Amino acid sequence: MTKQVQRLDRVIIRFAGDSGDGMQLTGDRFTQETAAFGNDLSTLPNFPAEIRAPAGTLPGVSSFQLHFADHDILTPGDAPNVLVAMNPAALKANLGDLPRGADLIVNTDEFSKRNLAKVGYAADPVQDGTLSEYRVHALPLTSMTVTALADFEISKKDAERAKNMFALGLLSWLYHRPTEGTIAFLERKFASKPEIMKANVAAFQAGWSYGETTEAFSVQYEIKPAEHEPGLYRNITGNVALAYGLIAAGERSGLSIYLGSYPITPASDILHELSKHKRFGVRTFQAEDEIAAVGAALGASFGGSLGVTTTSGPGIALKSETIGLGVATELPLLVIDVQRAGPSTGLPTKTEQADLLQAMHGRNGEAPVPVIAPRSPSDCFDAALEAARIAVKYRTPVILLSDGYLANGSEPWKLPDVDSLPTIEPGFAEPNQEDFQPFRRDPLTLARPWAIPGTPGLEHRIGGLEKADGSGNISYDPANHDLMVRSRQAKIDGIAADIAPLEVDDPDHAGVLVLGWGGTFGAISAGVRRVRRTGRKVAQAHLRHLNPFPANLEQVLRSYDKVVVPEINLGQLALLLRGRFLVDVISYNQVRGLPFKAEELEGVIRDVIDSE
Repeated sequence: MTKQVQRLDRVIIRFAGDSGDGMQLTGDRFTQETAAFGNDLSTLPNFPAEIRAPAGTLPGVSSFQLHFADHDILTPGDAPNVLVAMNPAALKANLGDLPRGADLIVNTDEFSKRNLAKVGYAADPVQDGTLSEYRVHALPLTSMTVTALADFEISKKDAERAKNMFALGLLSWLYHRPTEGTIAFLERKFASKPEIMKANVAAFQAGWSYGETTEAFSVQYEIKPAEHEPGLYRNITGNVALAYGLIAAGERSGLSIYLGSYPITPASDILHELSKHKRFGVRTFQAEDEIAAVGAALGASFGGSLGVTTTSGPGIALKSETIGLGVATELPLLVIDVQRAGPSTGLPTKTEQADLLQAMHGRNGEAPVPVIAPRSPSDCFDAALEAARIAVKYRTPVILLSDGYLANGSEPWKLPDVDSLPTIEPGFAEPNQEDFQPFRRDPLTLARPWAIPGTPGLEHRIGGLEKADGSGNISYDPANHDLMVRSRQAKIDGIAADIAPLEVDDPDHAGVLVLGWGGTFGAISAGVRRVRRTGRKVAQAHLRHLNPFPANLEQVLRSYDKVVVPEINLGQLALLLRGRFLVDVISYNQVRGLPFKAEELEGVIRDVIDSE
């Protein structure tokens, strides 16, 4: 059957079902094939915190959204063009995001009276006209899968589980995705269960064949590869990029990476990834709790390794005393906070950027630390390298603020030329020095010597009690304490001279600046693009370094009539900017556990411009 092929420039697909329906795996496989095909892409996994939420209920819905295009894109998209709903709960939880005229693929096998009642449907929405505004494809995906696998020696339950592969095959046909990678993946994943492997491959191929032969889909869609800068690319999530950045930091510094970590969502994947790379001198330690994890990491730095600890907001609170110890002992330490929605346990699998003030001030006493935030999943690699550079050069803990959206989201990443990555010089203290002073500071960086224990002639005291300037002996002298507090602060403040000035994208000499930080970059950039297409003028800047701020930040802020600061918190950066620079920025905030939508930011920016 010859079918019409329609060319599109972009598509947003959302797979949704029970948390046991394999939606994350389905979305990930579609993403990997899309990356291999050469499209630009951005993803948004969205899943419940429970290991297995009640089947068929709204809290148990898991979804995976993928935006792919033949051009540069910045976000996973505001609303899906295609929704695959595996049950009534998935339909009800996601229907509100679906624009009129969108495609809706519904697994009718799951629309039983019992499942409809679980989510409050009095009647079947597929039958009663509720979905009349959409292009509905009502398909018995489960029963078609079971029929396709009738000749395999597997249970009915195992056959039903393969319905996600049937759906993946159908969508792969519909959007001209490659299939070889998925088949190879299934062969590897189920290598120890040959019959299950063959069944899943058959379900995937059956979905493809159904699309090719059915009259239910008369059109196939084609999205050409995007034009990328020449190079070798791979799809990467923020957590994997962070892990690779840490490995690169070890290679470029000659230091062993030591990760002390306690598993916590959404940071655990960094531990999982780093544990695979012992051949690069990476050591991983899964501690019994957050305090033990950061203590081990700081101890590793004392011993001459680059100590790293990974966590989320609740763990930062527990680690705060040891981070303060790192400030007092002036040792390099990387503290990676993959932020999630809080407070307390909060929403463990949802995103937020509400740990900024905790990172800046969440320790007793005057305990300043540099704070860095990546802007995209692939940027997590560069941010990790930069954090390591600062920690080693200035002998200080550094907090890196990622978030759940960056951690689990993915995008194409061009593999860097390793030789072009910055060199990090540990600069260990030389042995057998005459008159060794453990707190004699470098005149440029104000960093103290990094003296490895056991090195002849470098014996010195260490601990959390205040140190005498130079000698490092315990000191209760008031004037010395004042000097040491100011010296540690000056060391952090001085980093501003060692980071790039804030770059501003302002092609039209606008009167309004949109300033963001962290994972809001994609949505802000997309919103700015939309505003500029209306003929309005707007400038954009995005902060990576949050402590210290870039040296030119005040000048930038005072160059604009109005400054809009969108944040997924209640205005934490805005508070810091007002307090530091006395500039009355306009704060725009949402704390829904989800990233901003480009459309909402477009509206906010337009309102500010039009009110001038």
